[in-house]
Amino acid sequence: MKRTLAWLRDAIVSNRVWRSIVRHGYPDTPLDQSLAVFSNFFLHVHPVKVHRHSLRASYTFGLGLMAFYLFLVLVVTGTLLMFYYVPSVERAYADMKDLEFVVSFGIVLRNLHRWAAHGMVAVVFLHMCRVFYTGSYKPPRDFNWVIGVVLLVLTFLLSFTGYLLPWDQLAFWAITVGTSIAGYTPLMGQRLRSFLLGGNQVGQNALLRFYVLHVMLLPLVMTVLIGVHFWRIRKDGGLSRPEGEEHARAA
Repeated sequence: MKRTLAWLRDAIVSNRVWRSIVRHGYPDTPLDQSLAVFSNFFLHVHPVKVHRHSLRASYTFGLGLMAFYLFLVLVVTGTLLMFYYVPSVERAYADMKDLEFVVSFGIVLRNLHRWAAHGMVAVVFLHMCRVFYTGSYKPPRDFNWVIGVVLLVLTFLLSFTGYLLPWDQLAFWAITVGTSIAGYTPLMGQRLRSFLLGGNQVGQNALLRFYVLHVMLLPLVMTVLIGVHFWRIRKDGGLSRPEGEEHARAA
């Protein structure tokens, strides 16, 4: 009798735990399929239903997802590069050379990070062109268009701040020219230049500030805005469609 009661108690507890994890039945009905997406942490960012036209690869070319995947590649490879890089004017260039000739597969890791950065700039620009060409910036998606423009600027800033980190001649003079141009910004040019360089010339302070911007501040802001960007796509009814199909029945 005690064993039976213990078995029933365990069954009730296990069923209670299971029901706390899975709050719907097997997804064999449209309702349960919708609940499976809506109640899943990893799936709820996607809309429960999508329009057939939005599934056409030739409409978006997957440029938004390509940009997101390249960002993930940059995060992973950048994190690994941080194990071998010190933001110091005495060690930065030597660390880059160690990645090329000493660290196993270091040149592959660095080139993967570098080419993913170039690819992300190109893909984000093409994505913005596609959004503009298809009229996806119009209401109710105008706010998400503004977020996309900010993400484009952040992409450029990430590429710019990462340019100085190898601390070679090309990086040194490119940042010298870039910050000099920033110094001509109306009203706040010299303050902006001093903020970026941490002084009046490209040196240790500039390298450290560019490193912090590149690996911490800009990626953090970009991650938050990417999450908001995806959330707004869902709240605005999914991907945009041609004007005649904007109110078509969902698939």
